[in-house]
Amino acid sequence: MIKLSIAENKRNFVHEGVPFFYLADTVWSAFTNITLEDWAYYLDQRKNQGFNVLQINMLRQWDASESDLNYEPFEYDDEGNYDYYKLNEAYFNRAETMLDMAVNCGFVPALVLLWCNYIPDTWAAKLRDEKKMPLDAVEPYVRYVTNRFSKFHPIYIVSGDTDFPSELAIQYYRTALRVVKEESPQCLTTLHIQGRLATIPGEFLHNPQLDFYMYQSGHNSQFQPTAYTLALDFHSKVVTRPVLNSEPCYEQMGYSRKVYGRFDRVDVRRAAWQSLLSGASAGITYGAHGVWSWHRNGKRFGVTGEGFDQPYDWQSALKFEGAWDYGFAKWLFKMYGLSDLRPWDVVLKNTEEIRAAATIDLSAFAIYVPFNTVLKLNAVLDGYDITTIDLEHRRFAVSSVKTQDNKTIIEMHDFRADVLLIGVRNPS
Repeated sequence: MIKLSIAENKRNFVHEGVPFFYLADTVWSAFTNITLEDWAYYLDQRKNQGFNVLQINMLRQWDASESDLNYEPFEYDDEGNYDYYKLNEAYFNRAETMLDMAVNCGFVPALVLLWCNYIPDTWAAKLRDEKKMPLDAVEPYVRYVTNRFSKFHPIYIVSGDTDFPSELAIQYYRTALRVVKEESPQCLTTLHIQGRLATIPGEFLHNPQLDFYMYQSGHNSQFQPTAYTLALDFHSKVVTRPVLNSEPCYEQMGYSRKVYGRFDRVDVRRAAWQSLLSGASAGITYGAHGVWSWHRNGKRFGVTGEGFDQPYDWQSALKFEGAWDYGFAKWLFKMYGLSDLRPWDVVLKNTEEIRAAATIDLSAFAIYVPFNTVLKLNAVLDGYDITTIDLEHRRFAVSSVKTQDNKTIIEMHDFRADVLLIGVRNPS
């Protein structure tokens, strides 16, 4: 069983003293929408691809696909609404079985406690007529969850996709965070916040009970640069914590706001590397459009608010190639010792799309180049072995490098896709 902690540098995770690259898959609606047989099949697939974290909503996901299964976390009241004071034991028994299966396959559960549609005043709450969770139901619910599931050493994601619009909404998350740390101080905590949001309330920023930062660059086609701008924002917060992009654009997700188009494998890969090299180097989360909602062909997919296009059947989505790209990123971090990357302002080019990062001792660096170009760097790198990696086909090539006027020039490569340049200082 994996028991994560925060590294001494406050920038990444460790397990038993060894750097741990957080590679999560998005399975928000697993507890309500997937059979145990299919869950076992899914776990085997993602384990083979190198994933080690699963992000799951503890309650029903508000925009999950329609399902023939009937698993609900609470009993119903006389008006057909959740009775938030009456937990459905059968639901949590099943969730426990699923987490036991996942942990035995080597995954760390990352459990969202309070998705924003359950909380008054949030952006999602305004789009839904459903009964919200009463504030005095939060503490007993969170105590129940932590007492039951902390044996799996999960990460507790206190909030789901939230803004912080009012003191009342903040009070829900304040209560949940407090209870988690009272019951399970050994478990790491974080907040999953609304897409493109660059700030969290000061009380959470300075609260030692919050262990790391999540942001999401999300699914709006107009705001994909937030993959790196938000990474820089959170990396430079006054309180240093590990940072990761917990919801970049999902593969084959339709653009939000009903805009025509879908994010493809290249878009998803670009979001990952631009995040990882801009300050969010603790890890990355992948999402496949069809897996997160556990969609089945012929079933309804009606999303309130964001307006995404139809998902693929989950078994088709599970085979999207981008998942292998994310596993490859984790492999590269391990092979080249990139766990302590920091943003590196060294690229001489009139674009922010090219992202660079280096280890704190400059023993290694990585540069993501989305489109082929001659690369000029404001550094002399004569003492480095530099490799160009074709990220589409995972091919490696020797880079053509020269020094001129105290600048390093890396010539165009022969690949036709995005590349990662990795430099390792020659010990000689």
